[in-house]
Amino acid sequence: MLVKPIEVKALDDYRIWLKYADGVDGEVDLSNLAGKGVFSKWNNYSEFQKVHVGSHGAITWCDEIDLCPDSIYLKLTGKAPQDLFPALHPKPIDA
Repeated sequence: MLVKPIEVKALDDYRIWLKYADGVDGEVDLSNLAGKGVFSKWNNYSEFQKVHVGSHGAITWCDEIDLCPDSIYLKLTGKAPQDLFPALHPKPIDA
């Protein structure tokens, strides 16, 4: 089950609001990334405000900065990777 983001908006204090195709929406705090590595581009806050859903569904700011929409979905919902990707569940061992 891959859930695609359909809308994203920049908020104050390095937070974003997202809405996914299944109706899940909410805010995610990305302030822990600001100023680190490629995210130093966000030191100019107008760069952070350029967030959008990329052509392949990534949460994107520019060619150098994007975030996996699945990881953001997990953070937003509190679900585990196995909830989103059932194939990750361990297979029972036959006795």
